[in-house]
Amino acid sequence: MGCMYSTNNGRKNFGNCECIILASETCFSVNEIEALYVLYRRLGSSAVDEGLINKKEFELALLGNCGQRNLFVDRVFKWFDLKNNGVITFEDFVRSLSIFHPSTSETDKIAFAFNFYDVRNTGYIERAELKDMLLAIFEELEVTPSDNLVEAILEKTFVEVDHKQDGKIDQEEWKEYMARSPLLMKNMTLPCLKELTTTFPSFFISSEVCDSDLRAARDVCGSKRSKSSSKIQNHQSGPYLLLQDIGS
Repeated sequence: MGCMYSTNNGRKNFGNCECIILASETCFSVNEIEALYVLYRRLGSSAVDEGLINKKEFELALLGNCGQRNLFVDRVFKWFDLKNNGVITFEDFVRSLSIFHPSTSETDKIAFAFNFYDVRNTGYIERAELKDMLLAIFEELEVTPSDNLVEAILEKTFVEVDHKQDGKIDQEEWKEYMARSPLLMKNMTLPCLKELTTTFPSFFISSEVCDSDLRAARDVCGSKRSKSSSKIQNHQSGPYLLLQDIGS
């Protein structure tokens, strides 16, 4: 088939040679990259068909809305926008998704998760920035947690992770936490990325979450809305890592 990527604004073409290079530098095969290209083109033409995914198209595809400023949304988009130029190229798209491939090393997954929560790029995850991320995630899920719930999640996390008790989580502490938390590592893996075909249906991928987990999250948050439960189910993977702490 062969990937072909071109735009009308002077950006480079993307062809079969680039597919081969991407396959050699990520966990995807050439065929899987071709399947991702079909998805990429679909997402990149939802607003303006310019051969790239802009932030509006990204938010519509991933989150079902756009235009509302949210720290979580900004962090996810920044993760995909590797060149930091306000758009996601196909190369960006493939390399960013690769972190969730089953064959990606645990070391890379742990490093990504740490950097995602290290909002201020200090080399530590501090309590304030973790709180900001939790609130942003709850906002995106359309759940309004009590102050007590948020503080309980933060306290539980820091008791379990901050062994030095200095009010911040360093990379070594985070690595140890991930090593003894299998669910966290599982949430960093999307099994379907190993079985991509050109019929790959959607950017939304629901992981296998048992009903009791969903009920616990709903009950603790005090939310009875099925929409919120659905969003929690659809976002149990990837950056929503610490939501495993809800109700536990």
